Amino acid sequence: MTGLRYVYAVCGPFDTAALRTRLTGIAGAPPELLEHRGLFAVVGPVPEEDFAEEPLRRRLEDLDWLTVTARAHQSVIDALTAVTTPLPLRLATVFRDDDGVRAMMEERGDGFRRALDRLDGRVEWGVKVFLEKAEEADEESVSSSASSASSAITGRDYLRQRRRRARMNEDRWQRAEMFASELHRVLSGRAEDCRLHAPQNSALSGATGQNVLNAAYLVARGDSEEFVELVDRTKSDPDAATSGLRVELTGPWAVYSFTGEDA
Repeated sequence: MTGLRYVYAVCGPFDTAALRTRLTGIAGAPPELLEHRGLFAVVGPVPEEDFAEEPLRRRLEDLDWLTVTARAHQSVIDALTAVTTPLPLRLATVFRDDDGVRAMMEERGDGFRRALDRLDGRVEWGVKVFLEKAEEADEESVSSSASSASSAITGRDYLRQRRRRARMNEDRWQRAEMFASELHRVLSGRAEDCRLHAPQNSALSGATGQNVLNAAYLVARGDSEEFVELVDRTKSDPDAATSGLRVELTGPWAVYSFTGEDA
């Protein structure tokens, strides 16, 4: 395999013994550490036929290749997150050689150090709230009855039923927003920092329901168990379930949402 250098993340000093497993990265190559002025870039060799500028541009339009590459990238980040606080770099961050990696670390070193000082010992948890779609049975029964006995339902009756359904949907959405706002307030009080992301598009994410809350929380490792228990209690709240609300917790992740300020 020839010589481009793929960079997964930048870390401070850590006990590398925990990573001495059969960890492999992109193209099956094990990650290595490249030290520069007290910082460590986690790097690996990648082939030019995939990662040189022109081939990479084409590859990024190949969803199968992109999926495999993203999973390999994430497996390295997850392994690092278990033992230290990595600052993940963008997918497909590639340099010609080690000197190029060192030049990047020299240029961005102060930002990396500030971010590591601020984020050391912390992980990111993701919390999403979804509002499930209302049961369609009422609407379907109305449509069925209208088609089978149209003379029994006047235009005024039909419009009244439509308005009633619209009010019910509006009420459900307002209750969902109130629930999500209160949950975010409580979780923010247990986190060191938080970020509100744009709602997920269900057509892209594949998740069912409407995304009401999409948030990330920065939590100290030592406080993570308590944070997870708090979210789990919310997930099992019967009032949320009967209101068509679903709470999802993901993590712990590398601190993706919190690195931009410095690094």
